[in-house]
Amino acid sequence: MKVYELSAVAIREKVAAGEIKARAIVDELLARIDEFDGEIGAFVSVDHAAVRARADIIDAQVAAGNTAGRLLGVPVAIKDNICVEDVTTTCSSRMLETFRPPYSAHVIKKLLAEGAIIIGKTNLDEFAMGSSTENSALQQTRNPWNKEYVPGGSSGGSAAAVAAGFAPLALGSDTGGSIRQPASYCGVVGMKPTYGAVSRYGLVAFGSSLDQIGPFARTVEDAALLLDVISGADDHDSTSATDKLPLSLEYTADMNGLCIGLPSEYFNTEGLSAEVKDAVLAAVDRLKEAGAEVKEVHLPMVKYAVGTYYIIATAEASSNLARFDGVHYGHRCEKPEDIIDLFSRSREEGFGDEVKRRIMLGNYVLSAGYYDAYYNRALKVRRRIADDFAKAFAEVDIIAAPAAPTTAFKIGEKASDPLAMYLSDIYTISANLAGIPGLCVPCGQDSQGLPVGLQLLSSNFKDDLLFKASYAVNSGNVGIAF
Repeated sequence: MKVYELSAVAIREKVAAGEIKARAIVDELLARIDEFDGEIGAFVSVDHAAVRARADIIDAQVAAGNTAGRLLGVPVAIKDNICVEDVTTTCSSRMLETFRPPYSAHVIKKLLAEGAIIIGKTNLDEFAMGSSTENSALQQTRNPWNKEYVPGGSSGGSAAAVAAGFAPLALGSDTGGSIRQPASYCGVVGMKPTYGAVSRYGLVAFGSSLDQIGPFARTVEDAALLLDVISGADDHDSTSATDKLPLSLEYTADMNGLCIGLPSEYFNTEGLSAEVKDAVLAAVDRLKEAGAEVKEVHLPMVKYAVGTYYIIATAEASSNLARFDGVHYGHRCEKPEDIIDLFSRSREEGFGDEVKRRIMLGNYVLSAGYYDAYYNRALKVRRRIADDFAKAFAEVDIIAAPAAPTTAFKIGEKASDPLAMYLSDIYTISANLAGIPGLCVPCGQDSQGLPVGLQLLSSNFKDDLLFKASYAVNSGNVGIAF
């Protein structure tokens, strides 16, 4: 088996046992990135020398008898909105194309403490605003299964890196489906944890009440292991939970005693592909065969999720991105005439069209005379969506649904229609509004060979149930696109 086909668990075991050196692992993966990433565009930066130096440190530790570290020698790709000290963190935006943070995110410190190797920073929709990674100001990322198609977004680079065999693990961020939707499109496992389970310190903020860092992997066990490493309390993030997620990290296909809910609102919607629906229901049948009970549940308020999300998310984005004014850091226009010209031209030059669109929408819904009509009302609907999920989880343990209404679409197909693009996240955004965990696991392919993902949802801090159920659906290595 080639190194790039190995799971993270297998790599860690082989490095610790001295069967393979971390340097050999990264050399093979770097060679694969050099050979194929020009076509895929998953990475925006890879520092070969730094990666090899880190691998040499790991090998020296192992030679000295130190084999501690749950990710010992395991390469991890990092979405480029997560800060790594002194490594350019662009958010795929001209606004931050030269920004080198003076600190590392909490999740990065945890990875390094467990022996991981940061192999590179991955492409994304600018400031994580998008569903196809077409909004990147730096480059186009392509789906490894078919390069004419998008990888999803906004964490398209991370999903593509794992699907292409460039890294066994990756980190992404999920504000409205930005891990689960690209995981579905690229045929990998992707997980949005319970809000607060993972520190957001060092994640460049988009929507602070919605953002959550989470893992990508090719196996359920690898995704659970990565989440176990990065989760836990952090004094730098007031929203991080004090208790660590209870994850067993050992899973079987036995689903006896668990009840799966099928929300009619997710399966009877216009725009749901018949092939996606059939693949998802076939996966639910596998859960039933494994011993689960299946019943219908109702989520009547989720029909308002898209509108609610794009009010709250844009409002928070407009506030968070106000800091990029050409003064402290980030892009600064040349020869401004005065302070107003400095602000306006720096932001005009630094931000792309989608980011500008969301800033304007956010400013509008927060403006005097419209705050109560839009933003305040959206907060009330958000509460009712969360209440619907709470009622459903009083009856069932897990909710099963599609991760996206279709498989990946062609590059450029929806670029001129923002509403059509927004609707590609119709099944994922409600979990962010409610703060509950969601996981996407591959469950089949359509007639064109493009992956289909099953989305599983549970109540807060029941993340482990999602790994348990997803293992029953797909217990193996989900494979590499080429």
